[in-house]
Amino acid sequence: MKALEVIQIDKAFGSKQILNKVSFSVEKGSIFGFVGENGAGKTTTMKLILGLLQLDSGEIKVNGQTVKYGNSLTNRKIGYLSDVPEFYGYMTATQYLRLCGELTAIKKALLPEKIQHVLTLVGLTNQSKKISGYSRGMKQRLGLAQALLNEPEILICDEPTSALDPLGRKAILDILNSLRGKTTVLFSSHILSDIEQVCDHVAILHKGKIQLQGEVNQLKAAHSSFKYAIRFTDTASLIKFTNAMKTETLITEEVENQLIFSGKSLNEMSQLLLTKLLQENISPKEIFQIEPSLEELFMGVVK
Repeated sequence: MKALEVIQIDKAFGSKQILNKVSFSVEKGSIFGFVGENGAGKTTTMKLILGLLQLDSGEIKVNGQTVKYGNSLTNRKIGYLSDVPEFYGYMTATQYLRLCGELTAIKKALLPEKIQHVLTLVGLTNQSKKISGYSRGMKQRLGLAQALLNEPEILICDEPTSALDPLGRKAILDILNSLRGKTTVLFSSHILSDIEQVCDHVAILHKGKIQLQGEVNQLKAAHSSFKYAIRFTDTASLIKFTNAMKTETLITEEVENQLIFSGKSLNEMSQLLLTKLLQENISPKEIFQIEPSLEELFMGVVK
């Protein structure tokens, strides 16, 4: 079942076309990566999904219901975490979430339990500390708690890890991963390793258009080259093998006393490399396959 459908949407600001016939859909309970460089139109798309901007053309559906500009009906089903969430610094996390709960009409009797649940989920245990004393990572956790407070069917995260250190990024990614199968997540980022860690499916947005979309591993297998790396015991062996491979069509890259070979057929490449090693009587220190990455796929799309 589709939790979110974006159908042939267009959006321009003045003469500048931001989105051009953008379409994608997100399965219920999945984590969907929305990838693009800064300025590609990711945030604009999210604001359109939230009904905060007027579509020029096209349609957006949340669980089958059409999103309308200024109508909060579909918004009630969505939690939103911006890249830089803002808070009242004089409040504690509990006070802030209580205010959010009251504004979104969560029943007063249920609010304390819901607040405790989301704070535990995001790992904010010191509930007496003022928000003004929070680190950037703690603020992101609180923003995520607020977005999850009303138990949304869809969670939209706009660059949630972009300004965090490695530990902070891991914490946010672990939380998102824990939501798989429970909440549909639309995760926008230009940090491709983060997308690769948690997302089931991905869409790549470039210059206002969806260039590729699909299941992450299937896209990598279909659109990335296969790579083998050979690490040599000495420089002489590396040079000898480099010369032996000059007549072949494989793309070769030298990195730290090893050669990296790229090709479209994994079996043909492995057979060729092993045959050449035997012919040249070279015993490498190590030979291994390099898995295709989302970064390689992305760079192939945007270059």
